[in-house]
Amino acid sequence: QVQLVESGGGLVQAGGSLRLSCVASGSRFAINVMGWYRQALGKQRELVAAITWGGSPNYADFVKGRFTISKDNAENTVYLQMNSLKPDDTAVYYCNANIDTRGYIGMNYWGKGTLVTVSS
Repeated sequence: QVQLVESGGGLVQAGGSLRLSCVASGSRFAINVMGWYRQALGKQRELVAAITWGGSPNYADFVKGRFTISKDNAENTVYLQMNSLKPDDTAVYYCNANIDTRGYIGMNYWGKGTLVTVSS
């Protein structure tokens, strides 16, 4: 079984920065893609950014130029550096991973989420 654990959420003023981390742990797995989604109150979950384990990032238009996704292959960790935060960025941020494990290809895993609150 693979587990994803997020950290780094919190309360920040508009214009501030936060860095989210997500660590994948378990046995006998290979990561294909890791990314971040968010879900604001009353809204659907949406993709924020994702990165292939080969290194290609992908961003939602609403975070381009403000957020940066990166990874540490050796630590099975993905990061989301969030700068110039806006109140509209307030949401629960979820880590997501597409993983090959124990003979299963492309299994989808989610973390429990971390709350980011941006005050105006």
